[in-house]
Amino acid sequence: MSTQPKTLLTPEQYFEIESKSEFKSEYCLGEMFAMAGAGPAHNRLARNVMFQLYEQLRSSPCEVLTSESRVSVSTEEFYTYADALVVCGGTELLDSKFDTVLNPTLIIEVLSPSTEAYDRGRKFEHYKSIESFQQYLLIASDRVHVDLFTRKPDGDWNLKSADRLEDSLELQSIGCRLALADLYNKVELSEPQRPTA
Repeated sequence: MSTQPKTLLTPEQYFEIESKSEFKSEYCLGEMFAMAGAGPAHNRLARNVMFQLYEQLRSSPCEVLTSESRVSVSTEEFYTYADALVVCGGTELLDSKFDTVLNPTLIIEVLSPSTEAYDRGRKFEHYKSIESFQQYLLIASDRVHVDLFTRKPDGDWNLKSADRLEDSLELQSIGCRLALADLYNKVELSEPQRPTA
């Protein structure tokens, strides 16, 4: 029995296919992966975090960008989409297409059961090689829970978590505060919430 060798795409081929597609796909080392659709809780969380950050960044040199902006980790030929990202001091783009960002400061992912392991693991590993990347915000869509990873000066990462609606997190890299009550406003969660003390 013979096996067919896997055909790998060049980044240029990926961009060409992606530009004509109705659906977004990620690219990693020659392979292209279709992205799964998002449910109502995921979409509301992405909207809420973007609205909170937009309001706080209005007079800042930082800007929040939507999930339509692709992130490039060019050293590893990895192109992906985050649920939102923030750039500071001007957006650096890969080319004249205006859709591939090179310098995110904060990357935000809303977790779903099908993507959580990838977002916490392999995707985070790739993101860490981006020089401008300072914080990674992971938002659970099945319960009130947020993890914030912050890069320390030595390159290691600190984790701060919050899981009560009265909690808030400081996004030091962009000078913002994220209130969980606002983040989870109008979001229907699949896991029942425990009472707060």
